[in-house]
Order: sequence, then C-alpha cells, then structure tokens
Amino acid sequence: MSLRKTHPLRRRQLLGLAAGLAPVAVFGAPAIAIASPRTEPLRSTPAERGSYRPATAREVAEARQVIPAPARHDPAQLKRAVAAQLETAAAAGNVTVEIDFQYQETGYWCGPAATRHALSARGVNVSQQQMANELPTSTNGTDWIGQVTKVLTNYVGWYETKEMPNDPPTQAQRDLLWNDVKLDLDKGYALVTNIVAPASNHPPGYPNYTIWHYFTVIGYNPDNQDVLIADSAGFAPTATYWLSFNQLATLIPPKGYSA
Repeated sequence: MSLRKTHPLRRRQLLGLAAGLAPVAVFGAPAIAIASPRTEPLRSTPAERGSYRPATAREVAEARQVIPAPARHDPAQLKRAVAAQLETAAAAGNVTVEIDFQYQETGYWCGPAATRHALSARGVNVSQQQMANELPTSTNGTDWIGQVTKVLTNYVGWYETKEMPNDPPTQAQRDLLWNDVKLDLDKGYALVTNIVAPASNHPPGYPNYTIWHYFTVIGYNPDNQDVLIADSAGFAPTATYWLSFNQLATLIPPKGYSA
C-alpha cells in the first residue's frame, strides 16, 4: 500500500498543536531489547572521533557474524520477533510507530534501509534497491541526510533536514531534536538519523571502530526520554533497542537527521 500525496500534512501547521494530540500508537520498552545504561552522560568530541579509523567492510561483516541473529535470514521470523518486541512493550506507556523491519542488504545500504523503515511507518512499501537508486547511494554510502529528506518528502511530505554541526550539540539543538522526536512520533512519522559513533560512544554491539551509519528512531519514552531505535546494521542481538536521548544527541553531530 502506498499513500497518496495529494495534500501532504505540513509539520509547521502542527507545531503548536502537538501537545494536545493523542499519540498514534503507544508501546513500552521491549523486555528483550537492550536498554542504555543509566550512567554518567556520554560525550563525543571531534578529537575522539578522529582517534579511531573507520571499519573496513570485512571487519563490519566479521563483527556482525559474532552476533547471534537466528531471524536474520528468515523474513517471517524477523517480522514475528519485531512484533513481539512491540507487544511485550505495550503496557509501559511509550510512543512508537510500527515499521516493516529489514536488515540492510549490503554493507553500505544503511541509508536505504533506514529510509525504507521510515516510509513503512506511513504504509509505503518500497525495496532497499529502489531506495538506493533514488537517494542515490553508492558503495561509499549515502553522502548527506538531505538526500534522505528529499526522498521521504517525495513520498509522504512532512520531512525537513535538521543539521547538528556542533559537537557536542548545543542546548538549542538538543531541545529541537527532542521536540522533533515527540512531534514526529506522535503523528506517526519515524525519524532518520545520520550518526558518527566512535568506539567511546557506541550503541549496543557495535565493533571497536568509528561507525558512520543511518538508523531510524521509531519510539520514545515520555518519562525518561529514552528513544527506541530500529537499526539495520545487525550489530545488536535484537532488531530494535533503546538508547538514552542524551546518547542519541551525541551520536548525530556533526551530521543531521530527517524529521
């Protein structure tokens, strides 16, 4: 199913209304997803990012093989696993959107996979190959978050590019990101984020290298500001996992996100 584009909903019309609208879907933190440890605030600086070389394609492939993922090559089993994570979470009061999850089909298709996840939240069914063609994505990956925004907007309207050049981000950039998380997810739109993750600031399961990546934010906890991530890389043992909002905010600079 795909959505018609005749009168796309404009986000600016909703900025003053979001607080009074009921969320599209409410779920809780899945018991089998990985929660971010509640420790000292994470910080990421340009110097830290530059101290680790990028992982090679072979190293990324080897890191993924270490993670047991029985559902990885079985789409039906994977779909059931993701649904179970959301069902298990339903009583905890978190806001999420449902997506059609897929692991990325190549080592450089994280952009297409993340874009596809966001579109699936709106009922748009596309392939990773189609997204790779439209972004476009090369063997070097997807260069800029604005390419993602353009594709998302072509299909469903709504999306804008938000740059976060300051590392660490300013308070204003953090506030905007959190407002975008709430507004988008309350209205049923997932966010696509472009991250740079040094070894000192990794999501669960990532190998000990700096990782340039795209993943999708599909939920948030209104009480503690944790965010639910759909990650096509396959480093974590589950397709989705929870991060603190603070960690998300430190992963994005100096890149950006589509919201």
